[in-house]
Amino acid sequence: MSEKTITRAQLSEAVYQEVGLSRNESADLLEAVLDEISDALGQGQTVKISSFGSFSVRSKGQRVGRNPKTGEEVPILPRRVLVFRPSQLLKKRINDGYSSLRGKK
Repeated sequence: MSEKTITRAQLSEAVYQEVGLSRNESADLLEAVLDEISDALGQGQTVKISSFGSFSVRSKGQRVGRNPKTGEEVPILPRRVLVFRPSQLLKKRINDGYSSLRGKK
């Protein structure tokens, strides 16, 4: 499977094509949406996007890990991690798309 990455520029171009704003306005709109999502997550809020999924921040406590090479115990400090839960609709779209790609080979 070939790996492709979608960039901010490509998302901005998609907004430009779909909405009809200028390229600068499309880029500004995309940045505003991403900033709003980032700010909400930074404050510990959950971000739910209908038919797409939800983003949330989870706190993980301190624990002991091991260096796989030496087996030495190493403390892993407490931290916050970003969690994404896809919606059922997104899961279905991904799996349906994957099924149709497999059939074309």
